[in-house]
Amino acid sequence: QVQLEESGGGLVQAGGSLRLACLAFGDTFRLLAMGWYRQAPGKQRELVARVTSGGRTDYADSVKGRFTISRDNARNMMYLQMNSLKPEDTAVYYCNGVLITTQVYEYWGQGTQVTVSS
Repeated sequence: QVQLEESGGGLVQAGGSLRLACLAFGDTFRLLAMGWYRQAPGKQRELVARVTSGGRTDYADSVKGRFTISRDNARNMMYLQMNSLKPEDTAVYYCNGVLITTQVYEYWGQGTQVTVSS
């Protein structure tokens, strides 16, 4: 069982930066494929960025060049550095982890609000 806890959200002006963090409780973090998702009011949850257990990264087109995902397996942490923020980045951001063995296990954090003012 893995529990995920996000932190680092808040209110920032357009053009500003925020760094989100996700702490994983459990001993299988290094095996998890991790990702950040977001959900804006009235919209579906969407993938923002993901990082495999081997460190390969992937980004949504809307955040490429502005956001950077990273992980620290020694600290059971994942991060999302968000630069050049835009009002359309406003959403609740969720930490996600997926473990694939003989079954697929998926874990979610409770979410952290990011609000970008214009």
